[in-house]
Amino acid sequence: MQDLNLVGKKVAVFGLGDQVSYAENYADASGELYDVFEGLGCQMIGHTSQDGYEHEASKAIKGDKFCGLLCDAVNQEELTEDRVVQWVAQLKEELTEDRVVQWVAQLKEE
Repeated sequence: MQDLNLVGKKVAVFGLGDQVSYAENYADASGELYDVFEGLGCQMIGHTSQDGYEHEASKAIKGDKFCGLLCDAVNQEELTEDRVVQWVAQLKEELTEDRVVQWVAQLKEE
């Protein structure tokens, strides 16, 4: 991936994990993937709240949020569908907001 030119591209990550059995490193791979894309100059979107999760630590935590959508099909399977629906709506909003900002900037240049 290091050979790819992804500077400025919008990227969102998601992952699955078991927050009870692996509470000290819940969904670490999602955080590692995030770090790779961020290191390639991507604009990272889709951060989500840690509220409602029962983990102790994770490389997927960036600031006070998860780096993307994390689902636990072992312990919280019943929450997965709603989390996905909410995350997709969030992504649409983030992408739309960015397009509006770009459009307004273009109008100011004209």
